[in-house]
Amino acid sequence: MALRLTLKPNERILINGCVVRNTDRRQLLVIENHADIVREADLLGESEARTPVKEVYFFIQAALLDTSKRKKLVPIIQKKLAQLVPVFHDEVGEHIFEAAGHVSQADFYKAMRALRPLMEYEDRLFEMIHAKAAATAAE
Repeated sequence: MALRLTLKPNERILINGCVVRNTDRRQLLVIENHADIVREADLLGESEARTPVKEVYFFIQAALLDTSKRKKLVPIIQKKLAQLVPVFHDEVGEHIFEAAGHVSQADFYKAMRALRPLMEYEDRLFEMIHAKAAATAAE
């Protein structure tokens, strides 16, 4: 099954380590076989990986971008994903198992995509914690 990507004007993607930039118009790109592909917008900077879910996302991203480190990173990723399981309830925890399955199949982009909703949930949790701490400090 082919992967269909619609690229925004000037959007960059990485395909098997090669950076590809779109022209000034929206384009459809069809990838007909398996390749390691990630959009620039989906990349997380090292300084952004400061929460447990973002940290494991960053490790998965590193495995996607650097094939020479995959053997070393996969056990670390699986361990970190396992550590997240007791932290999150079933509704969002399913994303952890989905990501772990994709990592086991070396489909790192899908693993990253599976963690996106969990990252958003984690961000909301930290926002609530910070808001509560600020309200408590203001009292």
